[in-house]
Amino acid sequence: MTRIENVLYTGKVHITSGGRDGAARSDDGRLDIKLASPGTRGIGTNPEQLLAAGWSACFIGAMGLAAKARKVQLPGDTAVDAEVDLGKAGDAYLLQARLNVSLPGVPRDVAQALVETAHQTCPYSKALTGNIHIEINLV
Repeated sequence: MTRIENVLYTGKVHITSGGRDGAARSDDGRLDIKLASPGTRGIGTNPEQLLAAGWSACFIGAMGLAAKARKVQLPGDTAVDAEVDLGKAGDAYLLQARLNVSLPGVPRDVAQALVETAHQTCPYSKALTGNIHIEINLV
């Protein structure tokens, strides 16, 4: 396993009692949200939505780096719609995910190359690849 040589940032979040039905607050106060289990009437987000948000934001950043290396401009309306499923196989709880990537106006072969490069370089993709089922779709 490759280890970080130079830490660029550490996100610190405190979760209160209740876990999925508690609250999350970052040490700098910029994140302060209620949590609710998926499918409940509770007010708040859930870990699957937070993973989808973080991964898709990071993935767009990785596509930006890939585009810069290829001297390609990402369109202003670049988007990633992330879907993270929580499910079961037997008694085990599992995640699976889809990233639906939109790069309007970018030729399909170039867009596909950017998506593939981003998936190989995005830290979230690297952490999850081989651990959960992932589909990446160019839409």
